[in-house]
Amino acid sequence: MLQYEIEGGNLPVVICHPEAGQTLCTQRGAMSWMSPNIQMSTNTGGGLKKVFGRMLSGESVFLNEFTPIGGKGTVAFASDFPGSIIPFEVRPNRGIIVQKGAFLAMEKGLELSVWLQKKLRHGFFGGEGFIMQKISGSGLVFLEIDGYCKKYTLQAGESILVDTGYLAAMSETCSMEIETVKGAANIFFGGEGLFHTRVTGPGEVYLQSMPLIQTAQALAPYITVHTERSDNDRGGINIRLGD
Repeated sequence: MLQYEIEGGNLPVVICHPEAGQTLCTQRGAMSWMSPNIQMSTNTGGGLKKVFGRMLSGESVFLNEFTPIGGKGTVAFASDFPGSIIPFEVRPNRGIIVQKGAFLAMEKGLELSVWLQKKLRHGFFGGEGFIMQKISGSGLVFLEIDGYCKKYTLQAGESILVDTGYLAAMSETCSMEIETVKGAANIFFGGEGLFHTRVTGPGEVYLQSMPLIQTAQALAPYITVHTERSDNDRGGINIRLGD
């Protein structure tokens, strides 16, 4: 079993200690530091279908593999946004569906593929996107969550309503439906948008407290982009906080 620890609080990093011959896979640029005996190799991680699926789901075309040589090694992967890193043990018939960009690292042998919403309107209005990622097989995967992560375990037929963007991941056994917010006053004055996502069990649901898109929208009014030209006629862009 892979040994690891997650440190850093709201700026998390997962530090893994694979044994010789044990390989971890990541998307491009995810590695933060590693011991000298870690050997890195880059490949497409499968055929054209897998490559195309990763492109659709927002991941890089190539995967990096990290394998210790001659004994146990250390390799660390840091989150690129304040939040949480959660481990999930994938087993046959116990895969997980995650939002685009949630995949951080996984044991070799797991499969990362595209997962499409069954109904087009789910993708257009659900906020979680028409295209998500499915991780299947057998092994451990680490997921990036925006902000604090809250986990719910739903029984068969039990549901939870989630606002746009707050669904980070769910078991493949869960189902998703999009529901219109009821009541004209709620729609026009409630500030919660037109649609909610209903996730129904059985399975586990992972919710995030600070979706990246909401954070960007909240900061946008306070950021002003100024374009300046220096004496040597080379342009530059400065980003300043607005008043």
